[in-house]
Amino acid sequence: MSSLYEWLVGTRYLRSTHRRGFVSFVAIMSVCGLALGVATLIVVLSVMNGFGRELRTRILSVTSDATLMGLHGTISDWQAVQKRVEREPGVHVAVPYVEEQSMLTHGQQITGASVRGVLPREEERATGLGQRLTAGSFADLQPGAYRVILGDALAQALHVQVGGSVVLIAPEGVATPTGVMPRMRRFQVAGLFHSGMYEYDRGLALVSMTDAARLFGLSFGEVTGMRLALDDPWQAPKVVRRVAYDLGGPGYYVSDWTDNHATLFQSIQSTKSIMFVMLSMIVAVAAFNIVATLVMIVKEKQTDIAILRTIGAGPRNVLTIFAIQGIIIGFAGTLLGAALGTLISHNLQALVGGLERLLHTQFLDPRVYYMSDLPAHVEGLDVLRVCGVAFLLCALATVYPAWRAGRTAPAQALRHE
Repeated sequence: MSSLYEWLVGTRYLRSTHRRGFVSFVAIMSVCGLALGVATLIVVLSVMNGFGRELRTRILSVTSDATLMGLHGTISDWQAVQKRVEREPGVHVAVPYVEEQSMLTHGQQITGASVRGVLPREEERATGLGQRLTAGSFADLQPGAYRVILGDALAQALHVQVGGSVVLIAPEGVATPTGVMPRMRRFQVAGLFHSGMYEYDRGLALVSMTDAARLFGLSFGEVTGMRLALDDPWQAPKVVRRVAYDLGGPGYYVSDWTDNHATLFQSIQSTKSIMFVMLSMIVAVAAFNIVATLVMIVKEKQTDIAILRTIGAGPRNVLTIFAIQGIIIGFAGTLLGAALGTLISHNLQALVGGLERLLHTQFLDPRVYYMSDLPAHVEGLDVLRVCGVAFLLCALATVYPAWRAGRTAPAQALRHE
């Protein structure tokens, strides 16, 4: 009965219409401020999660989970190595490749790019790049046809389209009676791809592995390395090192997607942690507005508190009444903020796209941020963390005003009545 009585009185004070409902208005503003702070924090963390997740997906669609390369530059008898690697636990598929930095020219345009020789059927098993082709297909990369698939940004830089041709210049030359001449070969542009990663769309060209081996002067059966697709990409560091050890260890150099982009993903995680701390200050400011709200309520209800004390309510009962008010404000603001932040995060791309069209601008330059859209992914753990911190701050904010209310002396409060 005591708890019910305290609950009824506490909620009644929040709905007070005394003095034109000013106290209720301040309480509503406290709820709105807290909700905006919580929603902002959830949206920012969701953007950081979405950015990292989308970046990882796009990287793995172009590269591979892990790479096994020859310590001296090449791997001989790659067919035998491929069979041994694919028998290793955790390895889904292993495909050979030939890759070298080269120059590409078209008319007056010249640029550097990484030229990767692939086996079309094997490549489709290893990565999801086949799903990101905007023109042509991997089947066009037939040995001896000398065709190339370019990233769309690379094709734009060279001012070339599908059906046109580019000249590939290998980094090593050929000795002739007239001197050292660079290896060059004209390739027909058979297709384009768009991975969404400017780094690869601007700097990667795909050709037949046989054509690449001829251009770069590799012997029969030699490749640059093996690209591995694993059952669990998160186990890439452990699996690829075990594979190299089983193959003979010292003759191989290994890398995985976490090594190749470790700095980038560490930066994203560090930024997320910093943003959580900084934006928690906004939530703290909103939460401690509850202090001002409850102090105003206590000041206004001095007479009511005195009457409650005279009819038998103890300091603990009065404290509980005002603590309930702060808890209700905190719970309502936190719950509303969580719902608003989740809703905005799920519709963020559409909102940003509409704003870009309205302002005729682009917020994210893919040359700087690797992607042009703003993905968001809501993680339940982040929402719980934000709500937990916000509610804890609200609970702490109720302590002082409720304590002041409990210490109110009835005689002093009624002196001027």
